[in-house]
Amino acid sequence: MPKHGKKYQDSAKLINRDEPVEVTDAVELVKKMATAKFDETVEVAFRLGVDPRHADQMIRGAVVLPHGIGKTQRVIVFAKGDKVKEAEAAGADYVGADDLVQKIQGGWFDFDVAVATPDMMGTVGKLGRVLGPKGLMPNPKTGTVTFDVARAVQEVKAGKIEYRVDKTGIIHAPIGKASFESEKLAENYQTLLDALLKAKPTTAKGQYLRSITLSSTMSPGVPVNPLKPHVVQVQ
Repeated sequence: MPKHGKKYQDSAKLINRDEPVEVTDAVELVKKMATAKFDETVEVAFRLGVDPRHADQMIRGAVVLPHGIGKTQRVIVFAKGDKVKEAEAAGADYVGADDLVQKIQGGWFDFDVAVATPDMMGTVGKLGRVLGPKGLMPNPKTGTVTFDVARAVQEVKAGKIEYRVDKTGIIHAPIGKASFESEKLAENYQTLLDALLKAKPTTAKGQYLRSITLSSTMSPGVPVNPLKPHVVQVQ
């Protein structure tokens, strides 16, 4: 077991892991514990009652958080023809076709999200073994394989995040920075939660939201009550 520092241990004393709290209280506690010299990322982990081994329970998607995540995402676009100018005008950081494929094959990964037009997927497919493990492969389920490249780029720049359940049935996602106002973190949380509730597979059995944990980069996790998931308006 890794040893944690004094600040982490002091923060852990503020948490009663046997008593999940409302998300608004969890947000306040996480902000209080985020004392690092940098602006810590606030993250949420949802443990879901799904079995990712079954294709119909592999939850994956994307959602635009209303207040972003406090980071400007770097977006590349695989496109050709008129779609190149469209992507550039929308704010894409790099646009290309075969040249972009070669650039990535050469070891360049200076980007956070990759978007591709459907007619480019045959070419982009060459990068499957490289982009796939890094979670960077364009995918129709997350809206990153589309002819509407302008909208795709704009959504990512506006705060769109992708989520995917891991093999243990957990979804990890950022919802902002510790410097965000509590209301904004709570609203981002609610937006993501709503998306996951809509994505519930019809084949999922038992309790869907098993547990929810909120934390910052350097803080211990705060358990959130999964039975009362909706945000109470922060005053």
